[in-house]
Amino acid sequence: IDTSHGISLQNGAVPGEQGKQEKSVKRGNWGNQIEFVLTSVGYAVGLGNVWRFPYLCYRNGGGAFMFPYFIMLVFCGIPLFFMELSFGQFASQGCLGVWRVSPMFKGVGYGMMVVSTYIGIYYNVVICIAFYYFFVSMTRVLPWTYCSNPWNTPDCVGVLDGNLSSRAALNITQLLNTTQKRTSPSEEYWRRYVLNLSDDIGNLGEVRLPLLGCLGVSWVVVFLCLIKGVKSSGKVVYFTATFPYVVLTILFGGRQPGLSGAGGTALTIPLPQVWGDAASQIFYSLGCAWGGLITMASYNKFNNNCYRDSIIISITNCATSVYAGFVIFSILGFMANHLGVDVSKVADHGPGLAFVAYPEALTLLPISPLWSILFFFMLILLGLGTQFCLLETLVTAIVDEVGNEWIIRKKTFVTLGVAVAGFLLGVPLTTQAGIYWLLLMDNYAASFSLVVISCIMCVAIMYIYGHRNYFKDIEMMLGFPPPLFFQICWRFISPAIIFFILVFTVIQYRPISYNEYVYPTWAISIGFLMALSSVICIPIYAIYKVCRSEGDTLLERLKNATKASKDWGPALPEHRSGRYAPAFSPSTESHLEVQPLQPEKGQSEAAAASPMQGSNGSAHSQDSRL
Repeated sequence: IDTSHGISLQNGAVPGEQGKQEKSVKRGNWGNQIEFVLTSVGYAVGLGNVWRFPYLCYRNGGGAFMFPYFIMLVFCGIPLFFMELSFGQFASQGCLGVWRVSPMFKGVGYGMMVVSTYIGIYYNVVICIAFYYFFVSMTRVLPWTYCSNPWNTPDCVGVLDGNLSSRAALNITQLLNTTQKRTSPSEEYWRRYVLNLSDDIGNLGEVRLPLLGCLGVSWVVVFLCLIKGVKSSGKVVYFTATFPYVVLTILFGGRQPGLSGAGGTALTIPLPQVWGDAASQIFYSLGCAWGGLITMASYNKFNNNCYRDSIIISITNCATSVYAGFVIFSILGFMANHLGVDVSKVADHGPGLAFVAYPEALTLLPISPLWSILFFFMLILLGLGTQFCLLETLVTAIVDEVGNEWIIRKKTFVTLGVAVAGFLLGVPLTTQAGIYWLLLMDNYAASFSLVVISCIMCVAIMYIYGHRNYFKDIEMMLGFPPPLFFQICWRFISPAIIFFILVFTVIQYRPISYNEYVYPTWAISIGFLMALSSVICIPIYAIYKVCRSEGDTLLERLKNATKASKDWGPALPEHRSGRYAPAFSPSTESHLEVQPLQPEKGQSEAAAASPMQGSNGSAHSQDSRL
């Protein structure tokens, strides 16, 4: 296969190369392989690595959590990552175009677009809050250091507050009791000043203008970085994907040396929950089923070794999570030690960690504004790396779906349109009730729906299209079939783990709350509707496709709806060899490409052409007529 493929490219160089250049210019490619790897690392390594993993690790027993975490990485994370990369790279299409493999399942692609839309809306709001904290950190004293501000309450007790030292009558025990019941200046700054939090999710209040301004800044930055698609974003990731590691290292090296309080008491968690948390974290952290991996891989060269890339990116993502855990808990542990309390009293996750607990811990360090600027700059870069891919996923899906010359030339305007729509949809999240809506979207829009989408994708590729066909496609693309381990994982182990995550998610479900605020029933109903809106695309499109397919009986229509379409396969003509080669060539140019493959087998191939044509083992209707 390898040698014949090489001959085909060599002999058909003139016509093939011309087609290749036109296609690359039309759709675009990565400048080099490093750009793809860095973009994928930036996509996979996001805010969850900093604000979710360290807390999960602590809650589930620290080091004991690492064993199930790495087992899930090997048996679920890396195989799913490799599947999505190879899927997008083989067809050179976004999350909609790839479903030519089995048109009935195109609803999976629409589901991915809906999920990416939800995440893209609220993710940029988190980035805009990080921008806000980044700007206000440019001062001599951080505004959440002391309790002497107009927005503070009598309950406020700061770790550096002068009030503590002035209370001569207060002994150590009382101080500790105060500390345990206190509200910190960073929490009051977050709730009473930055958010000016309302009392209910339905009470939107006013738009917080500083946050709205920062939201505009973050969308402008994302748009400018994607103005020329992957050509411009590929250059930006050299900085956005690497600099967070510099900041993590500086924060790790700059912490206070005496960390005797960093240990704390690990919480006792039932074993099934430990494994469930590990599986969920791997699944959500790698960005599977968002559509971004398929989109990024679609800009690769056809023969790129995406097997190697998937292993590098997955392991880098998990190593970053572990490293971030050390950085976060070394400083939180130092604060717990300073206060004389257990780490569990100061540990938090989500926005509570990023905008309350960690900023407060930073006030204990010398030159605290510098550490704060670095930390929030790192959050901005981590968020942008993911946001680039979310926006590019939507834009690529729209451009590939329309597919004419005009929209390809006007891709920048499509990007602008999606960015403006994302900004306008994000405005309600900058109101006084915005954080309630943000957490509602985070908990429902991108939770169990991702698991369902991923499970159906596995089944569609392995069992509907057929595992043998897919393995042959990968062999044609990479020059070797997927290793046996991945074949077993794709067919049996990974779908089983995904199903386990789904069951675990349902069993562990608790209605959402934010601190003491419990969400009303109507809000939770909206959350479930958001979750269903992405999954419902799959059956709706499947029914539509079956109704539109040819056939007298339902079974015939089902067969035709699931059969790979004629244009499924490699995008460039010079890569369409073997069962993807045209039945007979309309021009002498394609003779140059097809015939030199193996001249001595020409006749036998021609004889076998009809049964070989169909991607899933059946002949295409056009070819069978020929």
